[in-house]
Amino acid sequence: MQANTTRGFLWSDVETRTLLDIWGEQDIQAALDGNFRNSFVYRDVARRLGAMGFERTPEQCRVRIKSLKRQYLLAREGNLRNNGQYHKISKFYGTMERILSSRLALDPQEFVEGGAGAEETGEGLEEDAEDVQDAYSEGAGECYPAETEVKLEYPTVPIPIPVKVTVGTSARPPNSSQPASNLSARAPKRPRKRRSNFPMEKMMEQFLEQSAQAEENFYRLEEQRLQAEDRRRETEHARELHMLQMLGQMFSSMSSSRAVSSTVGSAASPSKPPPPVRPPVISSASHSHVRRPSAQTDCFSQQSQSLSAETQALAFERYFTLGSSAHRGMDEDIFSLVKTIIPPLTSKKHKGQDGRIGIIGGCQDYTGAPYFAAISALKVGADLSHVFCTKDAATVIKSYSPELIVHPVLDSLNAVEEIEKWLPRLHAVVVGPGLGREDVLLKTAKEVIEKSKARDIPVVIDADGLWLVTQQPSVIQGYQKGILTPNFMEFTRLYEALHHEPMNAGDRQRSVLQLSAAMGNVTVVLKGDQDLISDGSKVYSCSIEGSGRRCGGQGDLLSGSLGVLAHWAHSAPEIKARSLNPSVVAAFGACSLTRWCNNQAFQRHGRSTTTTDMIQEIGPAFRKLFES
Repeated sequence: MQANTTRGFLWSDVETRTLLDIWGEQDIQAALDGNFRNSFVYRDVARRLGAMGFERTPEQCRVRIKSLKRQYLLAREGNLRNNGQYHKISKFYGTMERILSSRLALDPQEFVEGGAGAEETGEGLEEDAEDVQDAYSEGAGECYPAETEVKLEYPTVPIPIPVKVTVGTSARPPNSSQPASNLSARAPKRPRKRRSNFPMEKMMEQFLEQSAQAEENFYRLEEQRLQAEDRRRETEHARELHMLQMLGQMFSSMSSSRAVSSTVGSAASPSKPPPPVRPPVISSASHSHVRRPSAQTDCFSQQSQSLSAETQALAFERYFTLGSSAHRGMDEDIFSLVKTIIPPLTSKKHKGQDGRIGIIGGCQDYTGAPYFAAISALKVGADLSHVFCTKDAATVIKSYSPELIVHPVLDSLNAVEEIEKWLPRLHAVVVGPGLGREDVLLKTAKEVIEKSKARDIPVVIDADGLWLVTQQPSVIQGYQKGILTPNFMEFTRLYEALHHEPMNAGDRQRSVLQLSAAMGNVTVVLKGDQDLISDGSKVYSCSIEGSGRRCGGQGDLLSGSLGVLAHWAHSAPEIKARSLNPSVVAAFGACSLTRWCNNQAFQRHGRSTTTTDMIQEIGPAFRKLFES
C-alpha cells in the first residue's frame, strides 16, 4: 500500500490542544455537520493553526482529528465497561467529551469500519483499519504511557456497540482482513436514515451542483467588484487631472493684480488675455492647511468663480510643492528642466540606448538593496540593469526578478577586471547598495570608482559606499559627475571626517554647502524632511510632500532612479546650454520622484507601506510629475 506522507508527524501536547481548540469552535463544527465534503474546512483549520505558529497541512490536521476521535471512542466505551480503566487511552478525553457532547451521537462504525460520515467520505475499511494502527502509533510517539498498553492488548478486542435491529436487516458479511470483522458479523450495521424516495446519491449530486453554482457566483461577483474598483480609481484619477487642468486655466486667466482678494472673474479680459502667471509655491510649513479640491467637477466649476487667489494657491500646492521659500523660482526652473532631459519614446531606438545602469553591491547579508536600486532604474526608464554582487548573493537576487542581469563577481580574485569589462557598456554606476563593509569588497568598490571616473561616467554613491568615502574622501573628491546621497547619520559622519568639528544641525543648508565645497563641488543630496541638494555654489530644496513612513529600501529607490536621470541629464544638450550642473537637475528629479512615490504608497497602505509598494508607484508618479 502506498505510504501516506501525512502520517507519522508527531504532534506535541500544545499543538494538539491548539488544534482541538480550533476544531471545537462553533463555526468549524457547524461546517463539518452541514457538508459531506470538508476539505475546505480543514484548510481553514490548517490556516488558523498556522496563524498560531504551527505549520500543518490540512490532511495532517484531518488525520490527527480522526485519530483523536478513535481514541476518545475507545476510551468512552472502555470507561462504560470497566469503570474508567480505559480512560487513559485518550489523553485529551475531557476536551473531546466537551466538543463532541454537543453534537449528535457518534456512530462507532464510522471509525472502525470506515463508513462515510459527515466528515470522512469515500474511505474504505482497509484504510480505516490502517488509521487505527496510526492512532495507536501516534499516541506511542507522543510518549503517552498508557497508550502503549492499548497497542499491545486491545486493538483486536471487538467493541460491543448497541445496534437497533430492524425487520428485514441482514448482517454484513465478515471481512477477514480487519480486526473489526467479528463485530460486523455479530451485529448488523445500523442503517442510516434516508428520505423516502430520495436516495443519497441524488442528494449528493444536488449538493455538489449547488456548491459549484455558489462558487461560480462568488467568483463572478468578485470579478465584477474588482472591475468596478478599477473603474472607480481610473475615474478618480481622471477627475483629479481634469481639476488640475482647470486650476491651470484659472491661473493663466488671472490678472496681474496682486491683491489677494481679487477673483478669477474680475481678472479675465475677453479682448486681451493676461500673461500667464507662474503657480505660487508655498513652503512646507503650510502643508497642514492644504485642502483637496472637491470630487465633483461641476460643483467645483460653480464655486471656482468665488475662490480667492490664496485658496487657489493652496489647492495647487496640494499637487506641486516644490522648493523652499528662499529659492522658489530657482527650484521651479530646475523642475521644468527635469522634464527636458526625459528622452522621448520612439520606435527608432534600440535596446540600451536609454540607459544601461550598473549596481555595485549585494552580499550575503544584504540582497534587497541592490535589487531595489536596479529595479527602480528599470521602472524609471533604463533599458538594462546590471548587478555586480558576491557569489552567494547572486542566486537570491536573480530569484527576485528575471529583469535583472546579475554578475556574481564582486568577491572573486579578479573582480575589478571582470567589472571593468562591462564598464564600456554602462552609462552610469551606483556604488553602495548592499555592499557591506568588508575590506575586500570596499577595496574592489574603490577601484571600480576609479575606473568609472577614468571613463567619465556618472557615479552615484550611497549606503556602504559612503562609508568608503568617509574613510577615503579622495576616492570621489573633485569629480564633477559624482553624486553622494547620505541620510542624516551618514552626512554627519562625512562632515565631521572632513571638517574635524561637530556639524551645526540647526543650519543644514549651510552644512550641505560646506560639505559639497570641501568635496570639490561634488553634488551632495541630504535626505530628510526636505531633501537639500548642493553642488558647492547653491543649495536647492525639494519639499514635495512625502510621508512619515521610513522603511528600509527608500534610499535604494532614490539611488537607482538617480543613476538613470544622471545619465539623461549629462547627455541632454538643453542642460549644457543653460550652464547648470546636470547632476543637480538629476538629483532634484530623483528626489521629487521618490517623495511622490512615498506619498502615493502611504495613501494606499498607511503604516504598512514598504519599498515594494513604492516601486509600484514609480510609473504613475513619473507620468504625473514629468509627462503630464
